[in-house]
Amino acid sequence: MTTLVISLLFIGYYLLVLGIVFGVILDNRNPAKTFAYLLVLLFLPVIGLVVYYMFGQNLRKQKLFSRKGLIDNIYVKEWQEKQMLALKDVVQEARPLLREKIKIVNLLVASEASMVTLRNETSILFDGEHIFPRLFDDIRRAKHHIHIEFYILEDDNLGNAFKQILIEKAQEGIEVRLCYDDVGSRSLPKKFVDQLRSAGVEVYAFMPVFWPYLTSKVNFRNHRKIVVIDGEIGYFGGVNIADRYANAQAHLPYWRDTHLRIYGEAVKYVQMQFMLNWKFVSGMVLPIDETYYPEVAPKEQHMMQVVASGPDSDWPAIMQAILMAINTAESYIYITTPYFIPNEEILTALQTAALGGVDVQLLIPAKGDSVVVQAATMSYVKQLLAAGVQVFMYTKGFLHAKTMVVDDLIASVGTTNMDNRSFELNFEINAFCYDKELSLVLRHQFEKDRTTSSKISLARWERRRFIKRITESLARMFAPLL
Repeated sequence: MTTLVISLLFIGYYLLVLGIVFGVILDNRNPAKTFAYLLVLLFLPVIGLVVYYMFGQNLRKQKLFSRKGLIDNIYVKEWQEKQMLALKDVVQEARPLLREKIKIVNLLVASEASMVTLRNETSILFDGEHIFPRLFDDIRRAKHHIHIEFYILEDDNLGNAFKQILIEKAQEGIEVRLCYDDVGSRSLPKKFVDQLRSAGVEVYAFMPVFWPYLTSKVNFRNHRKIVVIDGEIGYFGGVNIADRYANAQAHLPYWRDTHLRIYGEAVKYVQMQFMLNWKFVSGMVLPIDETYYPEVAPKEQHMMQVVASGPDSDWPAIMQAILMAINTAESYIYITTPYFIPNEEILTALQTAALGGVDVQLLIPAKGDSVVVQAATMSYVKQLLAAGVQVFMYTKGFLHAKTMVVDDLIASVGTTNMDNRSFELNFEINAFCYDKELSLVLRHQFEKDRTTSSKISLARWERRRFIKRITESLARMFAPLL
C-alpha cells in the first residue's frame, strides 16, 4: 500500500510538473530563462516546484491589478491630450537636437508608458546628506497632502525623524498617506506603524507577506521610492528611509546614491503612479481633480518622461527605453548601478555599442550587499571588457545610485537596477530627461565617482583566483532568477 501511495504521488507530481512545463514553453519567454526553469522543475523534485512558484509565474499576464479605471479618467485623458497638442511643436523643434533619441520619446508614448512634459524645474541630488534635508524641508512645507511610497522604512534614527515629521503634519490637518513594502520593511515594528496611524497618518503595507520564504509575493515588490507634496513637488530615486542611506553615522560605510526632485508637470505622472498603488493597497480611489493635480508655474523647462513599469504593465517600458538609449548612442554611455545582471538584450547592446566605437563605461560597487548577486555581477565583467567596455569598481563605500547618461542628451535617474528583478519583477519608476544641462550634471558626477574607483583591466581580471571564477560562474547560472 505504501509503495502504491508513493507511486501515485510520484506520478501526480510529474503530471503537475508536465503541465507547468507546457505552460512555461507556451509562454514564449527568453529561451535561457525557459531552459533554466525547465531544468529546475525536472531535476529538482519539490524544490523545483517551490522555485517556480516563487520566481517563475508571469505576473505581467496575470495582471496584479488594473490601471484602467484611473488612467481612463476623463480629467487624465484631457490632460494627456492637452500635453500632446502643446508639445507636438516642441518635440518637432527638439528633433534635430535629439536626433535618434527621439525614438525613446516615441517608444514611451506608443507604449502608453508616459507622455512628454516640458515645464519642469528639476534637480539631481547626490547622497543622503544632501537629499534628506531638502526632502524633509519640502515635507514640512506641505499645505494639503503628502503621498509617500518607500521600499525600506526602518525604526532607526532617520526613520523616527521621518515619522515625527509625518505625525506633526497629520496633526496640522494635512492629508498624509504612506505605503511601505512589506518585504523591504520586514523589520519595521507594529508599534512604529501604530504611532503613525494614531496621529492620523493613513498607512498600508504593499502586498503583506506572512511567510516570506514560502510565497511568490516575495518577488513582486514595490521597489519605488516616491514622495509627492501637494501634487506640485515629486521625489524619486535610490534612497530609502534608513540610517545607512543618510551618511550621518561614522561607523556605517559611505552610501553613494542619487535622487531626483521635480517641481512641474512631470509630477502628475508621479502622482498617478502613487494613486494606482494606493487604490491597490487600500481599495480607495482618490479624486482626480485640481486638488491633487494642480496647475503649476515652474520657471524652467526640462523635457522629460516619467516612466513606471512593473508586473502590471503591458510592456517592460523602462528596460525598453534603456535599450533604445544604448542602441542610439553616438558618443558615450555612462551607467551607474549597484547590481548588474543584465538580460541578453542589454548585454548584447552594450557590447555592440562598445565594439562600434561608442565610449561605454560601467560603474559598479567593489563590495556588494549580497554575496550571490555580487558574484553574478562579476561574472559579466570579462564579456564587457573583451568588447571594449570600461568597468570601474567604486571603492569609497557602497554604490547604490541607478543612473545612465548618454551623449550629453539623455539623463536617466530612478529606482531601476540593471537586473532582471527590476526589469521584470519589481514595480519601478524612472525619469528620462532630454536635457543637456541635467545630462552634464550626471556626467560630471560619474567622472567624480571614477576618482574613487578602481579601473579593471582584462589582463588583471583573467588572473583572478580559480575559486572566484567558479563561484561567479555558479552564481551566473541563477542570473535569470535573480
